[in-house]
Amino acid sequence: MDKIRLQILGLSSSQSQSDSFALILEEEEGNRRLPIIIGRFEAQAIAIEIEKVTSTRPMTHDLFKSLATQFQFKLNEIIISDLREGIFYAEMIYIDEREGKKVIVDARPSDAIAIGLRFDAPIYTTEAIMREAGITTTNTSDENAPLQQEEGAKEPKKKKAKKKVSLETMSVTELEAEMEKAVADEDYEKAAKIRDEMNKRN
Repeated sequence: MDKIRLQILGLSSSQSQSDSFALILEEEEGNRRLPIIIGRFEAQAIAIEIEKVTSTRPMTHDLFKSLATQFQFKLNEIIISDLREGIFYAEMIYIDEREGKKVIVDARPSDAIAIGLRFDAPIYTTEAIMREAGITTTNTSDENAPLQQEEGAKEPKKKKAKKKVSLETMSVTELEAEMEKAVADEDYEKAAKIRDEMNKRN
């Protein structure tokens, strides 16, 4: 399997769903990004570990790591292994250090990454998934971009309301133009929706 290593670029709060966030992954050697929509709890678990915030009581993902460590299971890597009908699937590759065996555990990407961060495990995906779901960006400088957009952040001044057009009614050319605009605006939630609509038509 041709694996591509990913790194976490950031989390942005969803503008359309109050309990959802876009987790932005970026290939280490390239300019493609992989946005995955995740829930609030998983986003919090990822953000806490990135920021190295110490919780007074262990969260679910901390507990899972403690159990795995207690039984001498080491998380070797995370692989975002499949994409079916717009849903991502992941595998957690463990090594049973007592017997030296590899153990594969199926998981949601959000849970796998939240646990993987606690093990310092690398994140990978496949070239096939990046071709299908990756979003290419020409912006190569993101050093000053915020890691996480807080929900309480001030919104920009509202422009005159435009008539909303459903993605389903747009032509492929219009979708491609909307995709370019979404990527330029770093609106990865919208870009992910456009990507999914384009994939439906292929």
